[in-house]
Amino acid sequence: LIDDAVLQGIEDNVELAPLHNPHNLRGIEAARTALGAGVPQVAVFDTAFHHTLPEQAYLYAIPYPLYRRHRIRRYGFHGTSHRSIAYRYRKLTARARADVRIITLHLGNGCSACAIQGGVSIDTSMGFTPLEGLVMGTRSGDLDAALLDFIAAKEGLSLSQVEAMLNSQSGLLGISGLTNDMRDLLAEANELQDRRARLAIEIFCYRARKYIGAYLAALGGADAVVFAGGIGENSAEIRARICAGLEWAGLHVDAQANGALVGGKEGRFSVEGSTLEAWVVPTDEELLIARDTFRVVSGGT
Repeated sequence: LIDDAVLQGIEDNVELAPLHNPHNLRGIEAARTALGAGVPQVAVFDTAFHHTLPEQAYLYAIPYPLYRRHRIRRYGFHGTSHRSIAYRYRKLTARARADVRIITLHLGNGCSACAIQGGVSIDTSMGFTPLEGLVMGTRSGDLDAALLDFIAAKEGLSLSQVEAMLNSQSGLLGISGLTNDMRDLLAEANELQDRRARLAIEIFCYRARKYIGAYLAALGGADAVVFAGGIGENSAEIRARICAGLEWAGLHVDAQANGALVGGKEGRFSVEGSTLEAWVVPTDEELLIARDTFRVVSGGT
């Protein structure tokens, strides 16, 4: 529930979320002015689901005092989406929360993976900022940190300009030189045989498959890989490409079922009997935000 202390907390963390917190603060103040202080407001934080990460998952191997002084750690993002996916998967499979052991992939213009065990997040691909992790529409994802200084020196850019390049000119757009829209890239690759479009798609899928492998190791195995987000929910081809080569883990794709799961449909698209299942579960962040708000305002838990 937003009160003066929560407002101060959001303001104190502006340096950790400079693109979001200032705008949210202005929205809260505008609503207070327009509606009056008596109308309750609720903050739902996208990082909250990842508060359960253990130290070995959220700490970076940098001098520990930097974490203590500057709060440098993995925060993770898309938390409301990953929580939504896990909740809906639990309902679809009639599992108790403690029995949920899955890998969720939120694939859109922004992309992230999450390892969920016992219904809680134990690792996630985005880090201190949303730049880390999977290849995204315009974000690079994982790279060697020494590249920042190297690119700055070679291109005559400041570090902030290099960071902007990695956030807004990289990823699918940077590799292809065409677009960050996966639909257009698939058309260019399949119909026009564009080499860089094909390369962008291959790198995107390869990186996602690597994270699935890493999270299978972190979880000690999983029951399902669950796709969501604009690409994850609507591109059967990308889902098939990511899953290709995971037969060793027990994941076998049913091509017909996969092709039918587009346009907001949900369901399993792995072959019956696969020990690692594959699902499409459209995310519904708005519903969880509404439910969280109701619980907070009504005094529920």
